[in-house]
Amino acid sequence: MKIQPKKNLQIPSFILAICIATTGFLSCKSSVGTIKPTNPVKEVASEVSKETQNAVSKDGSSEVYTETIPVANKSFDMVLIPAGQFVMGSPSDEPNRKDDEGPQKNVSLDAFWMGKYEVTWSVFELFFKQNQELFESLDTDKLSAIDAITRPSPPYEDPSYGMGKDDFPAVSMSTYSALVFCKWLSNITGHFYRLPTEAEWEYAARAGSKTMYEFGASEEELEKYAVYYKNSNSKYAEVGTKLPNKWGLYDMHGNVAEWTLDQYKADAYAKMEEKNPWVMPMVIHPRIIRGGSWDDDAENLRSAARRASSVKLQKRDPQIPKSFWWFTDSNFVGLRLVSPKNQPSPEEQSKFWQMVLDEG
Repeated sequence: MKIQPKKNLQIPSFILAICIATTGFLSCKSSVGTIKPTNPVKEVASEVSKETQNAVSKDGSSEVYTETIPVANKSFDMVLIPAGQFVMGSPSDEPNRKDDEGPQKNVSLDAFWMGKYEVTWSVFELFFKQNQELFESLDTDKLSAIDAITRPSPPYEDPSYGMGKDDFPAVSMSTYSALVFCKWLSNITGHFYRLPTEAEWEYAARAGSKTMYEFGASEEELEKYAVYYKNSNSKYAEVGTKLPNKWGLYDMHGNVAEWTLDQYKADAYAKMEEKNPWVMPMVIHPRIIRGGSWDDDAENLRSAARRASSVKLQKRDPQIPKSFWWFTDSNFVGLRLVSPKNQPSPEEQSKFWQMVLDEG
């Protein structure tokens, strides 16, 4: 894929940067920004698609809605994460702490919806090119919008590595593939979806806690909440097989690690904004991966643990150039959806996709 130069974009305040594309990477006037909604606060029911409005419910102490993908009749649940403040990063005395987990930062976030589970193969594969004909009965506007989106062709090899499809977590996609999937999903549902920022991810994972894991610091307890190296039998599990955190999110520790919207910078916390921070990506690698996986030790599942992507995730891809859609060596990395409670306008969404997908 050849990246073409493009004109400066007037990015709205929820992005707070003007980015231009250059050869092979994005170059921004400011690589550390903040996501701020520009619309006035609206009721939840007005922010979700018609198919969703009748599905808003209460799940314990969490507010949940179910999004159903038109025609395919596949659905997924989104949990409301309340606005609030937290201390991002780990204290200097936390066992197995790494330097890039500090200095700790006071962060304030607006409310957002987050996937109750990691995105499964049953949902992710609807986005594939070979499933395009499934949606030919959609309204003309929706059909035109999703037909305009390039979709991944079949990967070089089975991206699940035989570990399971259907209700197992989708893995092995690139960040580009994950973001194009989010755009496709946004267009087909009428509800804006994206990857979480790193700050949103850690805030949701902590669910109000300040401990090593959301539930405390005991590795014995970890087995109740996480699929990881010690109990995974060398493969991922169906989503939701372990206990959720206090906000009703499953597999925030382990099963598969999860892409975020941020570029990895070791000193990010020292420079980022306090309100809705986002370290905007300027390169393909390194990007932030969070949560740890079925192939990780307990220390890498800590709420503050950070991982940077690298070209090693594409090591066994024989194609020249290597695939933009699939990372052959990332069968431990998947994704989880986020949707701002206050939805950006269509114009703001369009500018967001132009920036993160280098469109235009």
